[in-house]
Amino acid sequence: MLLPTPSPTAKSGTGLATLEASLLKDLERLAYPKRSWVLSRRSQEGQSILDVLIIGGGQSGLSVAFGLLREKVTNVLVVDDNAPGLAGPWKTFARMHTLRTPKHLTGPDHNLPNLCFQSWYEAQFGEEAWQQVGLVPKELWADYLDWYRRFLGIPVRCHARAGALSWRAEDGCFAVPIESQDGGPPEVLLARKVVLATGIDGSGRWESPSMVSRLPKALWAHTRDAIDFEALRGKRVGLLGAGASAFDNASVALEKDAAEVHLFYRRKTLPTVNAYRWAEFVGFLKHHGDLPDADRWRFIRRILEMGQLPPHDTYHRARAHPNFHLHAESPWLSAEAVDGTAHVTTPHGTFAFDKLIVGSGTVTDLRLRPELVNLVADIALWKDRYTPPPQETHEDLARHPYLGPSFEFQEKVPGRAPYLTSVFNYTFGGLPSLGFGGASISGMKYSLPKLVSGLTRQLYLEDKDAFFDTLMRYDVKEFEP
Repeated sequence: MLLPTPSPTAKSGTGLATLEASLLKDLERLAYPKRSWVLSRRSQEGQSILDVLIIGGGQSGLSVAFGLLREKVTNVLVVDDNAPGLAGPWKTFARMHTLRTPKHLTGPDHNLPNLCFQSWYEAQFGEEAWQQVGLVPKELWADYLDWYRRFLGIPVRCHARAGALSWRAEDGCFAVPIESQDGGPPEVLLARKVVLATGIDGSGRWESPSMVSRLPKALWAHTRDAIDFEALRGKRVGLLGAGASAFDNASVALEKDAAEVHLFYRRKTLPTVNAYRWAEFVGFLKHHGDLPDADRWRFIRRILEMGQLPPHDTYHRARAHPNFHLHAESPWLSAEAVDGTAHVTTPHGTFAFDKLIVGSGTVTDLRLRPELVNLVADIALWKDRYTPPPQETHEDLARHPYLGPSFEFQEKVPGRAPYLTSVFNYTFGGLPSLGFGGASISGMKYSLPKLVSGLTRQLYLEDKDAFFDTLMRYDVKEFEP
């Protein structure tokens, strides 16, 4: 895909340096109150305790960190297991050309016009180039996020994978083991609050049918995996799933001269109505979490029931190839390895492929998250709080965490694990509780303030007595009588 080149106007007068200078002025003018205020803590052994540890350095984690820094919560760290600039899917397994969302959406900017993607784009490519943009190229979104991280000075530790959280009652914090991905020594970080900003699969994992996962790994891959598409030249490829990522992977295989690509899905017809476009209004984005449980359930269940369709350009990118074949009402009933090929059986026959690619999305199950191994038994799920009418049951929704108003976990049994409210699930798992939040650009404008406010609220209320003591000792005189 061809990316835009900087315009002469942008280079000469309104380039990135000029934007950054204006943004620095904005940040200075809006910096009230200026002082850091959270009271520092150390463990009994003397180790410094972070106020907030954010696990995940993609768009959500970076945006949460900046929101906290603006609120003068400065003892914050973001950890991510990827290399700098490669957090999130944009330059790894995302194989579309552009983002799915409209270009005018905001969120990470926290309502600062000079920090929004449009301003960053126009500073480099010009206003006229922006007018010509239909959807945002994914590589540029990744570059914007990398600039965002560097310019705002967000503290990020890359190549760092967080392990299982455990509550340390004697210190009033979580212990979080950190494994270095680049050969460094392991360590344990301490944090009063933890934000899980681990993406679409952050409340479960990417799912593959067991019939496929039992095959030799050379015969199959998930859309989430690194795939050698060059090796598929002249090969037969079978794809499972009707979502955007399945079509993206089909397109790349076809563009790399796969002999033929067959895409299979369960539905009678592909979804053609995008419920996510319906949802892009203030009422839903801002107030879904204010609805009663029964209403929150039925709204999200309906959105999931409608299905996530491949966008217009994604669909036609694949359909442009005569060797692309769609198979409706064709769930995979079995998959077997036969003489170095994969044989897939559907209700309409058996097909032989050199490679299978699974695009069946994610499954929600907190038991699958390594960060939550020590906590999951006490976390309240929707099935623990709400029983829908028989005609509205939904197994996956029932496994979603039942979150508080700021994305915080709730106890399954009140009083057993009150510390769980100090862990915030800013992932796609918050969908039934709070609507579009973590892992959804379209919901960030309204979800980020809720999350940041929840964190600052806890940090203040927990230390209210200590803050009162500082008030009692406050003796700075305004004048001498």
